[in-house]
Amino acid sequence: MKISSVSEMRNLDGTAIEKFGIPDELLMENAGHAAYDVLHREFGIRDKAFAVFCGIGNNGGDGLVIARKIHSNGGLVQVFLLGDPGKFKGTAKMNFDIISRLPVTVRQVESAESVKSDVLHSHAVVDAIFGTGLARDVGGLYREIIELINESGKTVLSADIPSGIDGDTGRIMGVAVKADYTVTFGLPKIGNMLFPGYERCGKLYVTHISFPPSMYESLKAEINCPPKLPPRSQDGHKGSFGEVLFIAGARSYFGAPYFSALSFLKAGGGYSRLAAPGSVTPFIAGNGNEIVFIPQEETVSGSLSLENKTGLLLLADKMDMVVLGPGLSLEKETQELVRELAKAIEKPLLIDGDGITAICNNPELIKGRKAETILTPHYGEMSRLASMSVDDIKSDTPGILRRAAKEMNAIIVLKGAHSLIGYPDERIFINMSGNSGMATAGSGDVLTGAIAGMFGLGLSVSDAVRKGVFIHGLSGDLAAEDKGEDGVTAQDILDYLPLAVKTDREGLNETLRERFIGVRVI
Repeated sequence: MKISSVSEMRNLDGTAIEKFGIPDELLMENAGHAAYDVLHREFGIRDKAFAVFCGIGNNGGDGLVIARKIHSNGGLVQVFLLGDPGKFKGTAKMNFDIISRLPVTVRQVESAESVKSDVLHSHAVVDAIFGTGLARDVGGLYREIIELINESGKTVLSADIPSGIDGDTGRIMGVAVKADYTVTFGLPKIGNMLFPGYERCGKLYVTHISFPPSMYESLKAEINCPPKLPPRSQDGHKGSFGEVLFIAGARSYFGAPYFSALSFLKAGGGYSRLAAPGSVTPFIAGNGNEIVFIPQEETVSGSLSLENKTGLLLLADKMDMVVLGPGLSLEKETQELVRELAKAIEKPLLIDGDGITAICNNPELIKGRKAETILTPHYGEMSRLASMSVDDIKSDTPGILRRAAKEMNAIIVLKGAHSLIGYPDERIFINMSGNSGMATAGSGDVLTGAIAGMFGLGLSVSDAVRKGVFIHGLSGDLAAEDKGEDGVTAQDILDYLPLAVKTDREGLNETLRERFIGVRVI
């Protein structure tokens, strides 16, 4: 499903009105009706009391439609206006004029205390205060009302997005409504899908409000629903399912090379070669003897020596893909080796961990590569890649990721809750699988092998990245389902990879499909 930014949604509204002749009045009516329908379906209306909080913009207009429909279907509704009703314009003013003629209480809020009793004696609250138009932190009376709503313990439905959530980033702008249900209009906004906004939405619905699908086909952000894996060849040999070289590991860094190289096999890959320092190899072999080991010369500190360059390049040339970086260390000579290899390897190259650190100040090393480059940074590594703070990245994550992927000519997986995948052509995918239990050491190393595994199973590099991110998250979800999120380890994620691939091949059940699409269509 496509996702829009706030500005893209404004443009879509304009296109619907101007090109397709869909009146603004109809769009608002459709939005309000869909939100009412969810409230009716999930909570019930007749003989229940509702407090509807409306701002004086179009989101408030949506709230007025919801209030009117609650009234017309047997609910007891009061409308509380945050702002001067004389400032309503256009379709919102039309709906204000309509509800003002009905036997519905409509009053302007003077203080949170003045409406506290009404909220506490209601059965549910409708939040139509800001929508996606919020541009600054919430303060004053607005803050007090949002805090009242959150402290009331009442069921809450938000119109479009919980008030206080940035529609483009999902950030909380000082304070935000915590909704039980959110109905977003047209398309999900980026802020609906990214944390913490996604969590504040509760159960998320979308209504297309009469938008023709052709209107949003050109949008470049969407939920990650990767293509199916090709059938596994029944007469294949290990070379049929990919040969990948993992250049990883250093003294005291045994986990990263082990998890990355073995996860490739667990995800369905065929032939995993691990080039690690010679002193490290025996320890890894004790747990991962399915891996083919290629012991390498070491520096004094036990990391990969620059003298391995020629041999590694010769070997890389025989592979289908190379993974470079997990647990390599920040030793100066090894970092130089990474830079030399990154610019010379001619096969698809996935750079992770310490490998990303090595190229941060030399992004030109990968810009000109003819084969695909994949980078898998967490936010700290992305900060170094983009030369900006983590806070600055989080202030415009999709935009910064889009620019970085284009400028570096690389596919970038920004790891985190709902990982984002950016492509050089400016496409962005938000991945919905995974859980907080996966925030554990070694999880990212398992991801590198999962991506390589999807490539080995026959997907293009572009599709393998999306599939690998999804399968990695699904594996973590299956592990958490059995064990709980607390205490899930990278080993658990690794161990559940075969089941994740099996589950994906057989087709996700309705519960999983609904979870991973992240939003229900009305």
